[in-house]
Amino acid sequence: MNRETTNKGGGHRQRLRERFLRAGLSGFHDYEVLELLLTLNTPRKDTKQAAKDLLAEFKTLPRVLEADTHALCRVKGVGPANSFGIHLIKAVADRYLETRILKRDVVSNPESLMAYLNQTIGYKNKEHFLGIFLDAKNRVMASEVLFTGTLSASAVYPREVIARSIAHNAASVVLAHNHPSGDITPSAQDIRITRTLFFALAFAGIHIHDHLVTGSQGYYSFAAQGVMAQFQKEFEQIK
Repeated sequence: MNRETTNKGGGHRQRLRERFLRAGLSGFHDYEVLELLLTLNTPRKDTKQAAKDLLAEFKTLPRVLEADTHALCRVKGVGPANSFGIHLIKAVADRYLETRILKRDVVSNPESLMAYLNQTIGYKNKEHFLGIFLDAKNRVMASEVLFTGTLSASAVYPREVIARSIAHNAASVVLAHNHPSGDITPSAQDIRITRTLFFALAFAGIHIHDHLVTGSQGYYSFAAQGVMAQFQKEFEQIK
């Protein structure tokens, strides 16, 4: 019986792999994506139930990829080796998307930037505040997590943003942070922080093009909503 079960599992694995080789992940359910991933570090044993249990525990594929090792290993059939594999795939995807924005004009063509932000911070369970540092032609030179945790006036320091901008020799920046709740509506605190940073960097000769809030419901752009233009008008009146 064990041999038959093993053989059936092996055939199923092979069919999953052949589907992937033919058409990538097109047509795969999220649990099948996880199932295929788990097979890489689970020799012979069936991984379908573990994949379904991961989705039941964490609700979405991105949440699975963001889960820490301890949380992943609580799911039956997922051990340290599988946890390592899941984290490695996530890190490789993050690196790939980061390379796609480097030396690109993300102000005129923001699609690759949003793909990068959604992948890297969109589903994290803590707020991450990023600086994307641009040269004079709006090309990305670097991206860096500046602050982690619940954002507040005491947690986001303008001097740190200025210091990192100068260190990267940035002509301008795009700011971004995630809302773990998924709701992308900026809070009053988000607006205050953005205004403070806009003025602080403007006096240092560094322009903020946008502040993006990302989450599971998409993203919010301060620039698209006219907020950055309003800050620019205020700054011109007092400089």
